Amino acid sequence: MHLISGATAGIVIFIMCVTGALLSFERQMIEFSERDSRAVSATGSDAISPQAVLEKVREAKPDAKPSAISKTNDPKSAWAVNLGRDGQLYVDPFSGAILGEGNRTVRNLMSELRNWHRYVALSGDTRPVGKGITGASNLLFLFLAISGVYIWFPKNLQWSAVKQVIWFRRGLRGKARNFNWHNTIGFWCSLFLIVFTLTAVVMSYQWASNLLYTITGNEVPQQQGEGRNAPSGEKPYEYPSNVNLAWAAAEQQTPNWRSISLRLPIERESAVFTIDEGIYWNIFGRSTLTSDLNGGVTKWEPYGDQNSGRQLRSWFRFTHTGESFGIVGQIIGFIACVGGAFLVWTGFSLALRRFRAWRTAKSVA
Repeated sequence: MHLISGATAGIVIFIMCVTGALLSFERQMIEFSERDSRAVSATGSDAISPQAVLEKVREAKPDAKPSAISKTNDPKSAWAVNLGRDGQLYVDPFSGAILGEGNRTVRNLMSELRNWHRYVALSGDTRPVGKGITGASNLLFLFLAISGVYIWFPKNLQWSAVKQVIWFRRGLRGKARNFNWHNTIGFWCSLFLIVFTLTAVVMSYQWASNLLYTITGNEVPQQQGEGRNAPSGEKPYEYPSNVNLAWAAAEQQTPNWRSISLRLPIERESAVFTIDEGIYWNIFGRSTLTSDLNGGVTKWEPYGDQNSGRQLRSWFRFTHTGESFGIVGQIIGFIACVGGAFLVWTGFSLALRRFRAWRTAKSVA
């Protein structure tokens, strides 16, 4: 079963491992490539308002349709305005000058890598097929990681037997070398690969995500679009009239906020903010505030008050990339992905050798 699973999904697993390794430090690479646009060197006397930032964006790009505006709690950090498929725009927090756009080269490269990682480069109407292929391959990868531990775990726990599968041996060639590499890399990477593939299952399949809520004793949330009427047509994009009071309400809700993001466009005069309070162990835990444009808070949902299923779902999302544990987690994720690629290579090599031996024995017989 281990052999058949590897032979069936090996190529897709190899693609996911290689792209996963290249995506391990995506956030840092994007931030580094845009470092000159993300901050200003000196502060001014008066900071401009968020509404003024949106007006500056409208002047610079009249056809743009911002999907979000965000700011970190650092006077020198630039306003970031997400333009959806048109990229990112950074605005000086004091003068309102456009500091630059997101690095399209790096962002497009990361987007293409994600497309390979999630959909094996399929797009359009075939994207669900790609998602099905990677989802099924990930399930087989999870089985491979678990069954590999069982298969190669030494029956004899004496050190002379254990050391054969936990470290590389010199002077080996051919089958013996690949066997040693497969065992050693599997020994050191299997636990992490189980974690990464298990979290990917929850992200790939709705039933797995729903199961997460069920086993934590929480109600499965309604899926987006369920119970809603189909839209009669696309509405023309509208910039908000004034978000200053609503933004002030978000800042006052959590005075020590780390970052605030406002979703655009605003519907039914309700401004929805995503706030990083900077107080939770989960560094990606976000709270949500809904405010009217007059600054009245209509709904406040702190991350700490979310049910355990929703919080665990957030952990799974960023544990899959290793980001939940900072740079150390990302390094581990990178090494595990590289190790996974080597497991595929050595596994195929061992399988082909076994197949050739079987063919030879059959012809002799």
